[in-house]
Amino acid sequence: MNHATVRNLLVRGMLAGLAAGVLALIVAYLLGEPNVDKAIGFEEAHAHEHEMAVVSRSLQSTAGLATGVLVYGVAFGGIAALAYCFALGRVGRFGPRATALLLSGCALLAVYVVPFLKYPANPPSVGNADTIGRRTALYFLMMLLSVLLAIAATLFGRRLAPVLGTWWATVAAAVAFAVMIALAFRFLPVVDEVPKGFPATLLWRFRLSALAVQAVLWSGFGLLFGELAERLLNPGPARAAAGRAAPTAH
Repeated sequence: MNHATVRNLLVRGMLAGLAAGVLALIVAYLLGEPNVDKAIGFEEAHAHEHEMAVVSRSLQSTAGLATGVLVYGVAFGGIAALAYCFALGRVGRFGPRATALLLSGCALLAVYVVPFLKYPANPPSVGNADTIGRRTALYFLMMLLSVLLAIAATLFGRRLAPVLGTWWATVAAAVAFAVMIALAFRFLPVVDEVPKGFPATLLWRFRLSALAVQAVLWSGFGLLFGELAERLLNPGPARAAAGRAAPTAH
């Protein structure tokens, strides 16, 4: 793949990440922010001292949220586009669209879902401020392990494919990945800092909304970037399909 194609895919990846970030922002605002407000209300009701917030809650839930989600979307879109350039043609006989969806699905699993299962997202008032550094380090360690094990499982599956066939090699790689992740879950420390009396339903809803935001972000990116990559890499079929879809003028 030449440098011009890589550059074009990088730009398209960032644009797709921005568009997916807009979709994720809508989900975060509609589903996540009401739970954050309730968690803050619980914290204020049980706090002995009330501190004046440096940034107002209204600014945090609008401009602050939008900035964080959109910048994250653009950044991960660029990184995912570079990973796509490497993966295209190396993960089976998949076209540009299918490769984009496969990559985004695997990234969602390895980068977010697996670490989330071990160290799930917590709303405000959940977690000890004195342990935030330790909790952050454990989360990123779990993320790093998940990504490295996913790459190792992919390479393992490719080595087995000539012997077992694609289907059973994929099954073996998935089982190996699950076993190694289970071992990581077993030996990494448990973090449980939910304060006494915190509503279990609120905690569950917050975590589900956090998962929904990531699912929308990654799936939206896979669909959008796959379409953009298809039009760049296979312009002839894309134009033909667009011509068939366009109404015929009389």
